[in-house]
Formats: sequence, C-alpha cells, structure tokens
Amino acid sequence: MSTSSVVRVAVIGAAGRMGAQTCAAVEEAEGLELVARLDAGDDVGAGVRDSGAHVAVDFTVPAVTEHNVHAVLDAGAHAVVGTTGWDDGSRGRVVEHLERVNAERGDEGLGVLIAPNFGLSAVLAMTFAAKAARYFESAEVVELHHPNKVDAPSGTARHTAAAIAAARADAGLGPSPDATQDGWEARGADVDGVRVHAVRLRGLVAHEEILFGNAGEQLTIRQDSFDRASFMPGVLLAVREVGSRPGLTVGLENVLDLS
Repeated sequence: MSTSSVVRVAVIGAAGRMGAQTCAAVEEAEGLELVARLDAGDDVGAGVRDSGAHVAVDFTVPAVTEHNVHAVLDAGAHAVVGTTGWDDGSRGRVVEHLERVNAERGDEGLGVLIAPNFGLSAVLAMTFAAKAARYFESAEVVELHHPNKVDAPSGTARHTAAAIAAARADAGLGPSPDATQDGWEARGADVDGVRVHAVRLRGLVAHEEILFGNAGEQLTIRQDSFDRASFMPGVLLAVREVGSRPGLTVGLENVLDLS
C-alpha cells in the first residue's frame, strides 16, 4: 500500500446496486478517497492505473470478475472482490498471477481478498456453522435471495457448505443420512456432500439458514441482510486490510478477530 495516509480506491461495477453503495461508502469514509468509477466498456487496467488507485473493489458479474482482477494486478493495485462465481481453477490462476507479480515487486506484495459475503452477520453465521458442524449427524443449507441474482447456489452458501464439509471430515463424520432414491433434483445442489437449497423470491435481499440435526434436537443458524448498507462495514474493512495481506485471501472471516 502507498505510504500516503489516504487509500485511493477504484470501484468496478460502480453503476450497479452494490457498486453504487460502495462508492457512497468510500466517499463518506475517513482515510479513503474514491478516485475512479469503472463500468462495462471501460478499460479496467487503464482506469486503475491512470487514477493511481491503491485498491480496486470489484462488484460486477461472474463472467468478467476474474479478468478484472488480473487487470487490477497488472495495474499494480490490490483487489477486493465481492463478485461470486469463483472456483478452484479461477482462484488458482489468481494465485499464480500474484506469485509472479509479487516476485517482481519484492517486499511490497499485492493482495487479493475475495469475500463471498461482506455482511458481518453472514460471516459470523458461517463461522458459527463451521464450529457446530462436527457435533451434528445432519447438515443442510438454505439460501434465499432476490430474483435478480444470476448465480445459484450463492457464493455465501457454497462457502458455508464447504466449511461445514471440511469440519465434518476433520471430525471423521460420514455423509448425512438420506434415504432418497428418486427425485434427487428436489434435494438441492451437492456442495462437498452438503445439500444446498436456493430460493429466489421478490422482496428478499440476502438470507441464509444453516440447519443441523441430531436425534431429538435441531440447531438453526440464520442471518438476514435487509439492506445492502449492511455490507459496507465489511467492504471498508477489506479495503483497509487487503494491503497488509500479500497473496490471496478468501473470506472476510480471515481479517476479523474470531479466535
């Protein structure tokens, strides 16, 4: 990050709902300066480079987000990414790019922080779920979003399910019991062995229920985001922290003190 006390920020996807909210939050935040609003058709690399941005925040669509991150790195800036649709392959390519760029830069390495969700309630729900997973025989995830969302299941739900699956594996648990033989399409997506159900309904913003069950008991962890303003504290935290974390960081929980 620059030695300047002010962090210069570019927002990619600035005309979108999350992008516009991010622009407003950056403009109001102490120690941050909005230096570029970039949208479809803009040259992301040139926009980041010419504006002198230290950090670029990407809230675009899955089809272009990886390309944008590579352009941001080539422009010499850190990236904070809220767009979903990432997989092992795309994350791996970013890691390789970071290793190459940071080997050339030396002691001031670039960082990329990809967060499936910036809502503090969502991050805490995912963290609590990973801790609870080892104690329950059954686990499923339900995510509920507005009908304009283009991907399903959501990145948050995939991240949650993957963390639950890892905790179950560490605890030596087998698959959740399920006698289904027909109609598997009604059982939701399979994310590392955890069933994930996606609801798309007018009036919703972003919501998640994580369901755990044992014989005679059930634990439900639920978080609700009613307004996109709830994501802004997490976005601003990521913008401030990414410069001190060279390489790839996945999940906002990694910059929160949740030990």
